[in-house]
Amino acid sequence: MSFLRYLMLLSLVVWIGGLIFFAFVLAPTAFQVLPSTHLAGNVVGRALGKLHWIAIISGIVFLISSLLYSYLTQGTAHIFVMRHVLICLMLALILLSQFWIIPRMDTLRAKVGDFAAVPLTDPARVQFDALHVWSTRVEGAVLIVGLVVIYVTASGFGRK
Repeated sequence: MSFLRYLMLLSLVVWIGGLIFFAFVLAPTAFQVLPSTHLAGNVVGRALGKLHWIAIISGIVFLISSLLYSYLTQGTAHIFVMRHVLICLMLALILLSQFWIIPRMDTLRAKVGDFAAVPLTDPARVQFDALHVWSTRVEGAVLIVGLVVIYVTASGFGRK
């Protein structure tokens, strides 16, 4: 049982820790250090794609180990317990970002090239900026929900 709890917590630590590192270290550093926002955007975009795959794998590992843990300790998987619902919400948000928001941003980036050379009123830039706002909101929501999942999961272990 402790191995399943370990997998659950490890998957959350990897996912949420990666998201915190991305948001507070990698992205700001890339835009401060690299010579152009275009280059920094390329680095951040590729890193975000990799982070999303880490998140998807972590979410699946968490769900499988948590369902199995519930089944083995309580006799039923408790599919609709809060931690499972919240992880599914997080996965849905990551999938939305990975397969809808980011591809549209990549298409615009390929079409325009360097957004620093494009006026703020250019329709492609306006659309890119709006997608960027949504991307940031989605990642922020995943972080907040993830912190709640960590709390719910860790406090649930204390009652066993």
